[in-house]
Formats: sequence, C-alpha cells, structure tokens
Amino acid sequence: MKASNTDRAYGWVARFFHWTVAVLILAAIAVGLYADNLPEGGDAQMQAIFAAYSLHKTLGMAALALVAARLLWTLGQPKPGPLHPERRLETLGAEAVHWALWIGMIVMPLSGWLLHSAAPGGFARILWPFGQRLPFVPEDVALSERFGVFHELGWWLLAGLILLHVLGALKHAVIDRDGTMHRMAGDPALAPEPTAPASGILPHLLAAVAGLGLWVGIALVPALVSTSIPADAPAVQQPAASVPATASGAGWAVDQGKLEIEVVQAGNPVAGQFGQWQADISYDPDSRTGQVRVEVDIASLTLGAVSDAAKGPDFLDAAAHPTAVFEAEILPPAAEGQPHVAQGRLTVAGQAVEAALPFELVIEGDVAQAQGRMQLDRRDFGIGASYADEGTVGFAVAVGFALSARRQ
Repeated sequence: MKASNTDRAYGWVARFFHWTVAVLILAAIAVGLYADNLPEGGDAQMQAIFAAYSLHKTLGMAALALVAARLLWTLGQPKPGPLHPERRLETLGAEAVHWALWIGMIVMPLSGWLLHSAAPGGFARILWPFGQRLPFVPEDVALSERFGVFHELGWWLLAGLILLHVLGALKHAVIDRDGTMHRMAGDPALAPEPTAPASGILPHLLAAVAGLGLWVGIALVPALVSTSIPADAPAVQQPAASVPATASGAGWAVDQGKLEIEVVQAGNPVAGQFGQWQADISYDPDSRTGQVRVEVDIASLTLGAVSDAAKGPDFLDAAAHPTAVFEAEILPPAAEGQPHVAQGRLTVAGQAVEAALPFELVIEGDVAQAQGRMQLDRRDFGIGASYADEGTVGFAVAVGFALSARRQ
C-alpha cells in the first residue's frame, strides 16, 4: 500500500491519521462522560475524578496534535473523487459533514484547552511535559464558563456528526454496496474508480460554509447567554457594606472592596472570591482601636471549576451554614510600621475558632484604605474531614481582603 493517496483510495498515512484520531476522539468523549458521572465524596472519589479528567484532557491534546499533522499531510494530497456525482444533494451533505468534522476535530480539543487555561487553579492537569496553559489567556471564571458552555454544547454536535458519518458509511456498505469502504479501510486495489472528474469550486465552498455555520451557531450560544444579562448587573456582585456609627466619628462605611480565598487542590493553588459580604466597622483613629463584624454569604463563592464542590456538604456546606461571621477587636500596631490586628472569632460551617487578621491601614481625610491576609487550617472548622491528606485538598486556606471605607 502506498503512503500517498490516489484518485481511488487513501494511502496508509491518511488511514493511520483517520483511525487513530477517531479512536482518540471517541475515547476522549467516553472518558469525559465517565468523569461527569463519577460520584463526588471523599478523597478517593475526588482522586478518581481528577484522574479521569486528566486522561480526558490528555486524549484531547493528543487528538489535536494528530489532527494538525493530518491537516498538513492532507493539504498536499489528492482526494478520491465522488462515486455518485449525480446525487448532488447527497454529495453536498456528505462533504458538509466532512468539513464540520474537520472543524470539530480542531475546535473541540482547542476549546477544552482554552477552558483549562482560563479556569483558576490547576484542576486535573494535562498529562504531558509541556505547559498547562495557553499564552495570553487570563485566569478568569466568567471566561472559563463561556468556554465551558461551548465545550459542553460542542460535544453534542461532534457526536451527531460522528453518527452521521458512520450512518453514511453503513449506507455505502449495506445499501449501495459500492466499495466506498475500501477507500479508507480495505484493499485499495478493490476501491472503485470515480465515475466523473471532481466538480467545480462552488459545491466545495458551499459545503465548507455549511460545516462552518454549524460551529459558529454553537459558538454564538455563550455570547447570547452573556449578553442576556442586564448591562448594569455585574458578573460578580460587588460587596456592599453599611455601618451604623457606634460613636461620633467612629463609624466607617465600605465603598468598595473584595474578599478573596485561596486553596490548594491537587498541589495547585486555586483562587476565588466571595461576591456578597457586609462589614460593620467602628474605628477611632486617635486610639487606633475599634471593632469589626463581617458577615459573608457562602453561596456567593466562586472558586474556579470547583465552586459547587467547595459550597457542598463536604466543605463549606452553604445549605446548612449559609453565613460565615468574623467578629473581632481592632488592636493598634505593636510598634510603628507594624500592621493592625483584628483579633476575634471566625465562625465557618458552624464552627467558631479564634483568629487573628493582620492588616495595613492608611487614612487620608475621611477615606480609609485597608488590606490584609490570614492563613487558616480547614481542619479547625471540620471542613473536608474526609480528605485526610493534602494530596487532593490542602489543609491551609488563605483569606484576604482589600477595601475602601468612608467615615460616617
């Protein structure tokens, strides 16, 4: 068998690419469905989920590499002509499906890589020695969700195209019995000769446009979903704080700010934030002391690809404990140039623990700027008790804030 194609059949190189890519794509789909349906629970279950998604992503990357090589090979090869050029609609439909399959074999692994690159943290690494993320793709929750919508819808389209391709092959083998299968799977010598020369450019162009149109339609869905949100509604609600003054000149109202969290998952940091929280602050600049009470809406947490799991019963359990509370005394700096410390009790998932939050404070007129960060141990709150080692979820949790407040 020749390496190159002929007018009658594909050579062994094209056959190798065709069948290897087919196996990789089908395996990636199967592993992805398997991973989606794995039960969430303790450490063993999460490790199984990580392993399944890592395999899914690795199969996708392998398929993308082979598809790129196949495309380069195909550009310099002749293509066997149609056996039934008189069946114009059938020929056009078959070529449109082929074009859509080609596009899908490229954009589906690529969209998965974009999703992987944009998702904060390092959930389920690709099993290869190269870089994990594409350059110039920011870690952004909203962006990763849009790629996720496309990837989720795209696999349905790709599965449908594969089914049409298989049905078409069965029609040629069972109904037409025209020897088409010998072009890609059988003896090239038994492949039939094309009955007519290849048609002009217009049918090929129409087929390409039709195939591309299918994927453009899928790509528009995430954009339509995002534009359906009112323009004045932020993707992540900005935290608002309102503080009743406890003494003359001592109350401070938060104008804007952010409350962030960082955990370690499978050895990789994953950053997120709480979209809704309120802070009641009283502070006397003269004595440099005060009090603070912060209430956090646990359900407003976004934490990359593991947001739902983090708010689930194994971790923060937002359904049973919807609010976390930090009540503390604001202590003055121990020495000039040292930070303030908010010393008090932090209640998370129903467990109260002594906590100290060091923070920097700068006051200019009636406006105060503050930022700080503290380290916690999830085990102190009974969070993730079934994850007894740090291989899946780290013990340390970092909580940080930055805010601007105005004197009331």
